[in-house]
Amino acid sequence: MQALNPQAAWPYPRWIAHRGAGKLAPENTLAAFRLGAAHGYRGFECDVKLSAEGVPFLLHDATLERTTNGQGTAGDHPWDALSRLDAGSWHSRGYAGEPLPRLDAIAAYVLRNGFALNIEIKPTPGVERRTGEVVGAEVLRLWAAQPQALPPLFSSFQPESLAGARDTAPEVPRALLLDSLREGWLEEAQGLGCVAVVCNHKLLDAGVIGRIHAAGLRSLCYTVNESADALRLEAAGIDGVITDAVDRFSPAVDRTAD
Repeated sequence: MQALNPQAAWPYPRWIAHRGAGKLAPENTLAAFRLGAAHGYRGFECDVKLSAEGVPFLLHDATLERTTNGQGTAGDHPWDALSRLDAGSWHSRGYAGEPLPRLDAIAAYVLRNGFALNIEIKPTPGVERRTGEVVGAEVLRLWAAQPQALPPLFSSFQPESLAGARDTAPEVPRALLLDSLREGWLEEAQGLGCVAVVCNHKLLDAGVIGRIHAAGLRSLCYTVNESADALRLEAAGIDGVITDAVDRFSPAVDRTAD
C-alpha cells in the first residue's frame, strides 16, 4: 500500500461525493458510487460497520428501517440476512432491489477505476474498537493486491474506532471527525496519529483551518451543499469538501479563480 508522504501534496481529491452520490441515489450503494462517478467525481465517502459475525458493509444508521426494508439494529444481523435486504426502494422505484454492498465490493470498484475513498468507520454502539480493528485488517487485505494504489482515508467520530484502526493498520491514514470543537480536539487528533481533521463546515473559518494546518494536518469538511459555503471554505484553504450536491458542484471547477 502506498504510504502518504506528509511533506508531499495532499493526494486526495478536494471534492468528495457524500455516501456515493449525495441524495441522488440510495446512499452507500454501488449504484450511488456509479452515479457520483458519472457526475465526474473521483473521490467518495461511505460509512462502514460490521454484521453480527464481523463482515464489513456499508450503512450509515445503527438501525435498518430508514434505508432498507429490514428492521432492528443492523449489527445484530448476519451478513446472509443483510445481503438479501432491499436498500433502494426507500429512495425511488428505479432503485428497487439495490442491495447493501460489502466493503470488498466497494474496494473492487474504486481500485479498478483509480478512485479515492474516505471510509467513515461507523460502529454499532458497543463495538467501537473492534469495528476499527476489523475494518483496518480488511483494508490491508483488499489493497494488498495493488500496493501502488492510493490508500483509503479512515475517519470516525469515535476515537476508539480510530485507535483500533491505527493499531491494526497503522499505514492507513486517519482523520478525526468532529461535530463540535470540544476542548483538546486538535491534541486528540494528533494523539491518534491523524493526518487530517474533518469538521462540520459551520465550525470552520480561516483561523481554525490555519490552526489545523499549523499542526501539520489537513482540513476537510462536511456536508457542503451551498455555493456560498463552498467559496468561503475554498478561499480559506480547505483541503477537502464532502458534498451531497454532486449534480451542482463540478469537481473540476476552481471556484476561487474569479
